[in-house]
Amino acid sequence: MAGREKFRRNLHKFRFYASQAGGLLLPDHWHRGRRRPLLEEFHALPEAERHDILDRVAYYNQLGREFFLPEDAVSVSDFRREKSWAYYLDLKALLRYFPRDLRLSYRFGDVVDLFEFPTFVKSRPISPDNERSILLKLNRVRHYYFVADRLPYDQKKPLLVWRGSCHQPHRRSFIEAFHDHPRCDVGDVHRKSLGQPWHRDVLSVQEQLQYRFILSIEGNDVATNLKWILASNSLCFMTRPRYETWFMEGRLVPGRHYVELADDYSDLEEKLDHYQAHPEEAKRIIRNANRHVARFQDERKERLIGLMVMQKYFELSGQLSDRPRFVPVP
Repeated sequence: MAGREKFRRNLHKFRFYASQAGGLLLPDHWHRGRRRPLLEEFHALPEAERHDILDRVAYYNQLGREFFLPEDAVSVSDFRREKSWAYYLDLKALLRYFPRDLRLSYRFGDVVDLFEFPTFVKSRPISPDNERSILLKLNRVRHYYFVADRLPYDQKKPLLVWRGSCHQPHRRSFIEAFHDHPRCDVGDVHRKSLGQPWHRDVLSVQEQLQYRFILSIEGNDVATNLKWILASNSLCFMTRPRYETWFMEGRLVPGRHYVELADDYSDLEEKLDHYQAHPEEAKRIIRNANRHVARFQDERKERLIGLMVMQKYFELSGQLSDRPRFVPVP
């Protein structure tokens, strides 16, 4: 199973990098000429779809007034890869549609801070003060890896599963409390935990999907496994999320998309009892979770929304003189 999982992940990465490399072969001026026609596709969409797109654009880019850029803002022409190819390629895929003299601020990696100036990020705290953190779909190759789950809910093991590295105190507290619980198959897979009673072998995604209940625990920011859990036939258990990404974790509703746990996991056994006794309620939550995931799987729409998020940023920074503004401001 581990070999097949590794092959699937490598194939997923190969497809991502191959598609991005193909885009880089085309000259930037070709992409810049395509920006306006691509944005205009928005107006040809059905009203309900346009409403959904505008809602998402406003969610990712919450700016409501013009702003100034910091002195260290980078121009599109000077944008270069730093460390991560994945972040670079995802941002480059959008920037190449815009004029080379435009400037922007961005921050790669697991972002848990707020900013003085509007900045493009992968993640941000779920907070009323996060409007200067502009979400883009970054590091897609890691965070949007899905596995087909063909095992029906009723045929899965009636246990809770989790595997991960427990670098953070909240993960360590959970694993120390529940590693030997009879209804949990959970463990720390990091080599530093070898010899500890909570150390466990790695389980592939396919192996974890054989369990009825799957735990999602945030790490430095969002939990990487949340997306594939919500795309599966298993039920997601997690505490209320503190961080959000393009996946709109802040829009997930307890009891509708996932089972909410207390921050100290004191109600875990109670929640396991409830959903074990109420399978139809569990399946309803799973269906809602699947519908949430489906919103992010139309690549053409995802590109359009990304372009509109960026268009709004450049318009409000006074760098694009399009009148009227293409993206409305609340």
